Amino acid sequence: METNTFSKFTAELFGTLVLVLMGCGSAVIAGANGATGVGLLGISFAFGLSVVAMAYAIGHISGCHINPAISIGMVVSGRMKASEAVIYIIAQVLGAIAGAGILLLIASGKDGYSVAANGLGQNGYDAFSPAHYNLLSGFVAETVFTFIFLLVIFGSTSTKNIHGGFAGLSIGLSLVLIHIVGIPVTGVSVNPARSIGPALLVGGAAISQLWLFIVAPILGAILSAVVWRYVLERK
Repeated sequence: METNTFSKFTAELFGTLVLVLMGCGSAVIAGANGATGVGLLGISFAFGLSVVAMAYAIGHISGCHINPAISIGMVVSGRMKASEAVIYIIAQVLGAIAGAGILLLIASGKDGYSVAANGLGQNGYDAFSPAHYNLLSGFVAETVFTFIFLLVIFGSTSTKNIHGGFAGLSIGLSLVLIHIVGIPVTGVSVNPARSIGPALLVGGAAISQLWLFIVAPILGAILSAVVWRYVLERK
């Protein structure tokens, strides 16, 4: 593996680890901690701020995708080679698993914590949706939210955007917005790696429902890339 490729792999692994640890960690550790709980808004900002922080930390190394849907979208939009995207996706999934593992280690240090009862911020629909939204609602939400998220990313990182230096901020804040609306529906994924990490450690329904949080975000990303490339910014 070339030095440059290794640096990108490491950056994507670390960035996704941070996203899962801080985002899901806000829900598991700080989300509903009595009077001091950060609540839905706090969890939303934890995910968004994780992206902002990582964008400025590793963006110059790998572009800070930290999300397989983004990497796939970049391939479809013509901004990335498929071979490189595969390396990114492997790093992202490994980083998500590592982040979920660290979160489990920390959360387990509290008396009464149970991964079966308290979870790791995994996504779900029907009975496992935070507000009991059904499969159709979850699939539509994940597809549309990812579509919107990718449009923000394409626009913010476009060479035609004179405000490109603020890309990390606009992308992170758009993720905050998506979480504010979407947490009650599925807990919000828009990122297959973010869903895979916690699901593998929680097991059960988290794994049986995982397909939705892989398929819908990828579908949303592909649709967004096609619209961006052939409709909004076609040459």
